[in-house]
Amino acid sequence: MLGRILTVGLFVLFGACAAQADATIPNKDVPGARDSALLKRYDGSFIISYERLAFTDFTIPLSKLEKTGDSDRDRMNNQVYKPNKLLEVEGARTRITYLLPANRSPLEVLRNYQDVVKAAGGEVLYSCKTDDCGGDPTRSAAGGGDMSLLMYFVTEAQLKDGDFSNGKCAMASHLDDQRFFAAKIPQAGGEAYVTVQIYLVKDDLYCKAFNERTVAVVHIVEPKPREQKMVVVKADEMAKIIGSTGRVALYGIFFDTGKADLKPESSPTLQEIAGLLSSDPKLAVLVVGHTDNQGAYDYNLDLSRRRAESVVAALTTSFRADGKRLRAAGVGMLAPAASNDQDDGRAKNRRVEVVKLN
Repeated sequence: MLGRILTVGLFVLFGACAAQADATIPNKDVPGARDSALLKRYDGSFIISYERLAFTDFTIPLSKLEKTGDSDRDRMNNQVYKPNKLLEVEGARTRITYLLPANRSPLEVLRNYQDVVKAAGGEVLYSCKTDDCGGDPTRSAAGGGDMSLLMYFVTEAQLKDGDFSNGKCAMASHLDDQRFFAAKIPQAGGEAYVTVQIYLVKDDLYCKAFNERTVAVVHIVEPKPREQKMVVVKADEMAKIIGSTGRVALYGIFFDTGKADLKPESSPTLQEIAGLLSSDPKLAVLVVGHTDNQGAYDYNLDLSRRRAESVVAALTTSFRADGKRLRAAGVGMLAPAASNDQDDGRAKNRRVEVVKLN
């Protein structure tokens, strides 16, 4: 008798928890969420997931996602897919997930968003639909198998929404009729970039309230200076670190995204490297460029090499360093300092290292 009571009780408890966890059609936005001034919502939509970072990097696919290799898997054991053409940008990044009104198709919503971009003087950089986007067009941010387009931006493990919540249901269910575009919009102080991914949710279990409903996942990256909080490594400190480990990683050397041109704020660190060389006339160093794993392998190798060459050129021409004691090399993504799965890890991997040669 007691076993029967416990069984019934557990069944009732599980049923109550499941009912509370099921997705429901919202009548207001999630707390703390708000529209971007750049890209307003489709009329009648509600925000069901929201995240904003004051400054981060963001990689925009500008071509179809392609399989990178049979043995190339992410931490969720998904087959990795990446675009051959991409754009790396930095700034304040906002991700907003909207549930659209009933009976609105992904194509109708996409065309409305594109109209807003064009009205703001923007330009669509890339667009695709269903299979043409690459990866698995039926998957969102969840599961194991082939990577999806949404998984290129965010994985299920990175979602902060609770299981079976509206946000999780919208971004971790199966999907259909996927549409996507990336665009840039002119802004004071630079250009803003947006991606809009729209699809139908396919789920008949805990997320069944959203079944056949259209969802829009919008990313906005606004131009914003990064807060300068990294301390410039002084020449004497560089000497101590190199004496101990043979190399020193530097994060005070800056480049525009996807370019090898040094930015003016790199000067303090370049001055300290020159000071390091001046303090030890016998020291010869290798200047090594590093990237994260965003982008194609050969592209990252070439970019990291060109960036290292830019550092050497600046040291010899602007800081009077002896070019015979400097050598440039680029290793791309081959020697990560941290995991590339998170923004902060990728930031640690984008660096210049000074390595002692003799």
